Amino acid sequence: MKNTCTNRFVIQQNGDPGPTPSATIARPSILSDCLAIHRIWRLLLATALFVSASGAFGQSSSAIDPALQIDIPTVLEKANVVIDFGHAVYAGDMPFALGDINLLATDVRDWNAKGQIIFVFHGDAAYLVLNDESYNANRHVNTGNPYKKILNGLMAEGVQLELCGATAKGNHWGNANLLPGIKVNVNAMVRVTQLEQEGYTMIYE
Repeated sequence: MKNTCTNRFVIQQNGDPGPTPSATIARPSILSDCLAIHRIWRLLLATALFVSASGAFGQSSSAIDPALQIDIPTVLEKANVVIDFGHAVYAGDMPFALGDINLLATDVRDWNAKGQIIFVFHGDAAYLVLNDESYNANRHVNTGNPYKKILNGLMAEGVQLELCGATAKGNHWGNANLLPGIKVNVNAMVRVTQLEQEGYTMIYE
């Protein structure tokens, strides 16, 4: 590109014995165009180099998996825990509390800890324990209950799942509307109070 612009200028400068009005006007125009083109090429080259370097840095950074040091190692020998689950907070499509309880149940199992985990559903989280037909009617979908596999897995781990009786009555749900294995208590407030008085640790979700 540089040689082309230089040649164009030399031809116009040296091709005629003397300058003409048209040649006088053309020289600065050609020089201006060449300088503009050079500036554009320099800008494009700098941008390409920056993008290339940024990509390489991003790859090397993402490939690093920093070691995590546990500063407070904890192993439970006993775990009597009641989870008060009345408000469904989601991480994507998954209720956050289900991940928490699954983590707790897995740790308790791995440590062979003694005790009982009781998961009390009420309020706007109660619909999670409905069977497929009732879930579809409540949520206006036709997918069935997408959380039943997780809940069945928790029950298989020994977690006791309970539904607040007051919430069930308020929604006109009977036992036949629930997933198999779900127990119904009088109401969540009384049940959580009872378990705390018996020494259970309460986790609020």
